[in-house]
Amino acid sequence: MLTDAIQDYLKTIYTLQENRETVATSTVAARLGVTAPSVSAMLKRLARRQLVRYAPYRRVQLTRAGARIALEVVRHHRILELYLARVLGYRWDQVHAEADRLEHAISEELEERLFRALGRPTRDPHGHPIPSRAGALAGPAPTPLSELPLGVPALIAWVSDRDPAVLRALGTRGLVPETAVTVLAKQSFDGPLTVRRGKTSHVLAAEWARQIQVLPASAP
Repeated sequence: MLTDAIQDYLKTIYTLQENRETVATSTVAARLGVTAPSVSAMLKRLARRQLVRYAPYRRVQLTRAGARIALEVVRHHRILELYLARVLGYRWDQVHAEADRLEHAISEELEERLFRALGRPTRDPHGHPIPSRAGALAGPAPTPLSELPLGVPALIAWVSDRDPAVLRALGTRGLVPETAVTVLAKQSFDGPLTVRRGKTSHVLAAEWARQIQVLPASAP
């Protein structure tokens, strides 16, 4: 039986991989708000069920079976986020926590009805791709804004939804999906970046810039 906890672990590993973050016991523990020993015990359990590849002191990887389950939960989550934002008027910094509470409760039929009612969307409010029922993801892989070369025009593809305070701050600066940006300057030693949006420039902490994923301005 796939418990809610198992699904939460698989989804967390997937989203860490999606955001190019290190998938280690410590990062999974921090994201889920549990202890490192609890994570180790669960990862061993998932490895026995062939849902992850795990060895102590090494990065965790989803197996094909684990990724399929993770993408199903991600699909529920992102459709719910969009419904909360578009239909119920939630702000983009509010929908993640609400979707977390609801994603295990909805049936496949309700998910499909929500999907159709929303016009078969491909992106959630933060710009993340919504997986298909088969677990496929459309579009090219983006690059963190922190790694974008100076002077190269780009479009924001998605913004990490893990920190509501960062989402609020970026939203007030207009740094949202489908916005054109250019990095004007970078400070050394993981210092802040200066980013241009339209005629306005913003100074962003490197950690914020890592939470913004961009595509070349010529991408569809």
